[in-house]
Amino acid sequence: MAEEAAQKPRDEELQGDENGYCSGIRVQGMLFAYDGQVPLFVDFNLRISPGSRCLLVGANGSGKTTLLKILAGKHMVGGRDVVRVLNCSAFHDTQLVCSGDLAYLGGSWSKSVGSAGEIPLQGDFSAEHMIFGVEGTDPDRRDRLIELLDIDLQWRMHKVSDGQRRRVQICMGLLHPFKVLLLDEVTVDLDVVTRLDLLDFFREECEQRGATIVYATHIFDGLETWATHLAHIQDGELKRGEKLSDVGELKCSTNLLSVVESWLRSETKREKKNPFYQTPPVQKTAALASFPFVSSRHMAYYR
Repeated sequence: MAEEAAQKPRDEELQGDENGYCSGIRVQGMLFAYDGQVPLFVDFNLRISPGSRCLLVGANGSGKTTLLKILAGKHMVGGRDVVRVLNCSAFHDTQLVCSGDLAYLGGSWSKSVGSAGEIPLQGDFSAEHMIFGVEGTDPDRRDRLIELLDIDLQWRMHKVSDGQRRRVQICMGLLHPFKVLLLDEVTVDLDVVTRLDLLDFFREECEQRGATIVYATHIFDGLETWATHLAHIQDGELKRGEKLSDVGELKCSTNLLSVVESWLRSETKREKKNPFYQTPPVQKTAALASFPFVSSRHMAYYR
């Protein structure tokens, strides 16, 4: 019953427009598979209301990064209405990214260079060159981010540490005022002070501008009072999707880390006791065969 409830959106959490779409994030009946593999997501549903700060939690390989990339329009799924962000198709409506309304920060900082593929952006150029090279930015917002992230504009990108390079990446990704921000472990290289200051900035963006943030992380320090919602994914299934204040375990323990740890350890124990605990591959494969559209890595648009 708990799993069924997690899949059903809470009406009071949603804000729809005249077309009936959620103005935040809505995923409905999504199926996704990588080439030649058993589907990762089958009939996946998720809704995140505008202004939310939603934590995306789960074990490695549970589907967090893939979900964020789908929301960012980096993988296509069947149908324009399956994945809606700001009432637009996450993949098809490219103005979402071009306008800066939808921002994604995650993975390694790299670019495509011909047949060489993805290479790290660690050339001999300054942080100032990178940051001031982003067009159409508000100087006040830019200066605030530079100060908040403690960036030295004279840093040479091929000489700085991973944490310093990450600060420049984050700064560039936040220069345009986003409406939806997707974060995939981007704070892992930051020191404690910078990370907490950045979280305060994100809170302000949500509370003052109504921005929506989905944040996948394994670092939970300070997030008990920062997040408004939580989505727990296991093997491509949404196990829980609710307000953080409604998570029963947090009423007995204020330590979010210990609560998430107990969930993940419980998953591991069940899988060890029953190797068929996960949805049988034959069922997922049958679902894929009956679906008129097959998503795959070939249908990917890396913006």
